Amino acid sequence: MANSFKTLLPEDVATTRTLLHEAIPLTGTIVSGTYSDNNIKYFSHGMYEAVYDYPYLSSSANHIFDITAGYSSNSAYSHSASEQNSKKINIYNQMAQVLVGYNTASMIREFDFSGSTSAAGEKISDAYFVNFSRLLTKDEIKKDSFRLSFFTSGSDGFFDPALREGLLTLGDYGAATSYNTNSPAGEFGLLYSSSQNIGTDPNNEVLGHIYYQAGIAVLESELITGPAQTTDTAGTVVTSGLITGSATSLFKSGTINEVANAFRYKLKNIQFNNTTELNSSIYFCRANNTEFNYSSNPTYLSASKITVKGDNAMANPVSYVTSVGLYSPDNELLAVAKLSEPLKKSPSNELTLRVRLDY
Repeated sequence: MANSFKTLLPEDVATTRTLLHEAIPLTGTIVSGTYSDNNIKYFSHGMYEAVYDYPYLSSSANHIFDITAGYSSNSAYSHSASEQNSKKINIYNQMAQVLVGYNTASMIREFDFSGSTSAAGEKISDAYFVNFSRLLTKDEIKKDSFRLSFFTSGSDGFFDPALREGLLTLGDYGAATSYNTNSPAGEFGLLYSSSQNIGTDPNNEVLGHIYYQAGIAVLESELITGPAQTTDTAGTVVTSGLITGSATSLFKSGTINEVANAFRYKLKNIQFNNTTELNSSIYFCRANNTEFNYSSNPTYLSASKITVKGDNAMANPVSYVTSVGLYSPDNELLAVAKLSEPLKKSPSNELTLRVRLDY
């Protein structure tokens, strides 16, 4: 009987890394409109709301992302009279310490428009946070694939394109070759209003960040809610993006759920490609002409004669390969690869079986 084991040499093993991408579209009609907000789950703590692709009480529903908002203690909105003031500060600090980290004085850094960790520079002191589920982002969001479109004006309420104006699209344009790596959470890209704005006065053109491995988008608040107060050329105070009948910003007077709804109702589309990293070990199992020509199956022999030779003493031995086993150094079976059909093996041929183990 032939030896059933063969040691794999270093040249018989190769490793590969493959990135698989999947397109993820999230439309505004799903986020707000199709299910009349039955796919939105609110919580008693009121610190964020969860968005599902179907009414969340259904067993078919999948969680797609969470929306919340907050501001730093240095924000103009930070005031004891602000609605849920402490919660909004806590949310901002929680996101900042995970995505931006601490300075040398052990203080939580604020989000910087340019992505810098320097104390200088313009800061995103108040922001929306969109935390995508791992079901969608997988290992990470593919760089230069994130696009977020929303309407900059229009009435509140369920999504209705007829009531929306001023479409604006943000994207991490150019991030495939230019992205930041100074975040504790991994790599992140800057969100621009168009590809033409890349590298031109970043503090004015950058409107947010997208953290690829964490799957979190950070958007400056004025994209949706507008500034606290603005004045047009006629000297009239404009309160677009503010609570109806109120002269204060939604970020100050609204609850976190109200702020999050303002984002949902104006959202038109979010799309990106996710990334799944597939690592593989490839084993080249070689059976030379003098190897594996016999089987260890008990039925291979009958009365000390090889059954498949048909009682012909002059015929060559022959076997049929049906599977390959990968063993540890202690001869413990770790994995089995099955062939789609048996392969004939005899002293007149050689086989090289390519076994791939993905993880």
